Amino acid sequence: KRLESSFYAFNKSIDRFIISYEKFIKEFDKGNVYVSKKYSNKIFELIDNDDDQAIQRFIEEDKVKKYDAKEFNKVFKDDLIQDLNVLKEVKKIWSKVKRDPKIIKFIDVLKTDPILKNKKIIIFTESKETAEYLESKIQVHFPNQVLLYTGQSSSKVREKVTDNFDAKARLPKDDFLILVSTEVLSEGVNLHRSNIVINYDIPWNPTRLMQRVGRINRVDTKFDIIYSYNFFPTIQSNDQIKLTEAAVAKIAAFISLLGNDARLLTDGEVIESHELFNRLTSKKTITGEDEDETSILEYISEIKNIRDKNPDLFAKVKRLPKKARSSRCNSKLSGSLLTYFRKGKLQKFFLANTKESIELDFFTAAELLRAEIETKLTKLSKGYYSLLDMNKKSFEFSTIEEPINENKKGKGGRDSTTQFLKNLRAMNDYRQYTEDQELYLRKVIKQTEEGGLPKQTIKIALKELKSEINNGIKPLKFLAVLQKNIPDELLKEHIAESSASTSGPREVILSEFFTGE
Repeated sequence: KRLESSFYAFNKSIDRFIISYEKFIKEFDKGNVYVSKKYSNKIFELIDNDDDQAIQRFIEEDKVKKYDAKEFNKVFKDDLIQDLNVLKEVKKIWSKVKRDPKIIKFIDVLKTDPILKNKKIIIFTESKETAEYLESKIQVHFPNQVLLYTGQSSSKVREKVTDNFDAKARLPKDDFLILVSTEVLSEGVNLHRSNIVINYDIPWNPTRLMQRVGRINRVDTKFDIIYSYNFFPTIQSNDQIKLTEAAVAKIAAFISLLGNDARLLTDGEVIESHELFNRLTSKKTITGEDEDETSILEYISEIKNIRDKNPDLFAKVKRLPKKARSSRCNSKLSGSLLTYFRKGKLQKFFLANTKESIELDFFTAAELLRAEIETKLTKLSKGYYSLLDMNKKSFEFSTIEEPINENKKGKGGRDSTTQFLKNLRAMNDYRQYTEDQELYLRKVIKQTEEGGLPKQTIKIALKELKSEINNGIKPLKFLAVLQKNIPDELLKEHIAESSASTSGPREVILSEFFTGE
């Protein structure tokens, strides 16, 4: 996938892999093995800086697990060394490759396509390295006309983006014709002084394509036509990653599901096949790897299958009365109650035990509610109603409809939200953040503004932020406090909530009680 993005990004990735392996082996020889899904590179950076306290904090927060090298099989190190040797061999082979046919083709299109001539153009790529590479190559042919924006760009560069590409800019400028950006600009920014988006590489997730085009396809655009250019992989590389088929199938499935008539990838006929859902939800069929995340569409696909293959069951589910309740065995959650609430189109899930009621994201709740048809009912506990009351209070508290008034003084839930937002907006130094970290912070701001975060979560995060600010907080520490209190799961939108109308009565839809028997 990195190779498909650009030869330059691929070489940079190989370099990083080599460095990562060398550091891992060096630390292994010292007797330490650090395992983390997200923070491995950060740990090596901290090791280089001898920051043992920070490493220990990662371990205590359960972001990283530390093992003794003696716990590992003796062949483990041999395998690591073999991998490292393979990576070095790949690096050696690629060091001889000097010609990049993709960038040659791309520059040719930029120079010769009449639609692109003297027009404002937005170029998106998933890779920061590819973005930097593109900017340097395009500048040669279009000197002083190219602006680069990545997660490491300053607020001044962001102002230049707005001034040159946002049709609503207060002081519009024409210093730049071409904007090269990573995903960090695919949300929350208007770029509709342009009507041309070029996808230099194609993301796995089709919603990103929609977001990219959405930057120029605004309601108040002056253009009648929006152009979307897509650079697909070569036949040879596509044989390896099957990206074209994956992207086209996913877009077709979205169109089939959501009725979206935007042909973002091809001008071909929309495929109305339910088989697409299997391809849509299974990364394994595309890459041979299991997916890290579950898709909302997996559940929608399941419901569609029931509707089409078992209409009697579908009708029975549809007629279930509100406040339906059930009980079954779950030894890990014994004595807990999961309740599904609705207010208008807003849907929320809360899990209560005798100590607390916490909000769950959709995917966690769906997995807890999932049951086989043979699952046996258990007797409902006497504690059911007290737990239901706890969940009701949490839901009411999280859906209080008061406008955010940033001038209001005093104490209260909305004031916590206001103070929290002020702190978030005050932290505008993004230079040390990665693209993912900057995107995370923008999502936190957006969810807070739209009332999508639990108020208890905001209160706890605000309390910790204030404590750190008094000590002279730094950007990375600021982010660490947020990530500790606001996990990515709370920022995930699902179809029911993304355009939620919260008007209407609060309703209990169903509850599931978990017993230990």
